[in-house]
Amino acid sequence: MDIGTELYRKTLLTIAGNRLVEHWSLKYGKKLASKFIAGDTLAEALTQIEALNQKGIMATLDHLGEGIRHLDEAAGYREEYVRLVRGIADRGVDSNVSLKPTQMGLALDPETCYANIRAVVAEAAKHHNFVRIDMEDTPFTQATIDIVRRLHAEGLTNVGTVIQAYLYRSLHDVEAMIQEGIRLRLVKGAYKEPSTVAYQNASDVITNFKKMIQMHLDQGIYTSVASHDDTMINWVKTYVQQNGISKESFEFQMLYGLRMSEQAKLAQEGYRIRCYVPYGVMWYPYYTRRLAEKPANLMMVLKNMFN
Repeated sequence: MDIGTELYRKTLLTIAGNRLVEHWSLKYGKKLASKFIAGDTLAEALTQIEALNQKGIMATLDHLGEGIRHLDEAAGYREEYVRLVRGIADRGVDSNVSLKPTQMGLALDPETCYANIRAVVAEAAKHHNFVRIDMEDTPFTQATIDIVRRLHAEGLTNVGTVIQAYLYRSLHDVEAMIQEGIRLRLVKGAYKEPSTVAYQNASDVITNFKKMIQMHLDQGIYTSVASHDDTMINWVKTYVQQNGISKESFEFQMLYGLRMSEQAKLAQEGYRIRCYVPYGVMWYPYYTRRLAEKPANLMMVLKNMFN
């Protein structure tokens, strides 16, 4: 990610935040967004996961939604996630679960949010499944980490979270959570953050990302590397080969609708690869972050408008 790409990302996220742009996107953009969304319903998403599994690709299933305005919405998401966990078990697919704390009420009532997330994690534990609590923007970073720690303290260790390499605090967080036995997904980060909390230079983000990955691999901690960047993926491949690290010790993670042929190729090469599979009707925030990741994603969507 060079300076031009970073400027593009910030500009697109700013534009996407405009209410008029959001209105017109919601009205006319769903067909375009479907490139990145596995369907409106759980059944549709599970069918897509079955197809991925047949190619040797694991999944993590996410029901779209964030930034709710009323707690009764959170209760609805909780029930959908319980149904989602049971659906994974019933269909026998190789998938774990991802959820966002704000869709469970974090911005409205932290205790209700915790109870909602706990219900999902407890249900997943019954089915020997794992829940990843996604990391959102920095107002929720510490609260998200605290939720995971609290669940672990209660004995619900089938839950982890995500650490974003562009935050200054991330190396410290990774070091602490490794010691606590908390499983992490490592990412660059996809939110618009100020220079007071996040690196603004792409090379600094990459350097921090590599340090986070090395910290895991060098200590024999199972490592989840979420990236579509060939340079980063090849760096991980080279690092594990040079250090005699087994392919079973880590996994690559990518997003549904992006580089699907590369995901299949990694699986064929014997690497563990997991696809982040979102479904649901609340697609706009997720979709705009995908477009903002690099200009090629926007160009792909614009091309599809005329096909």
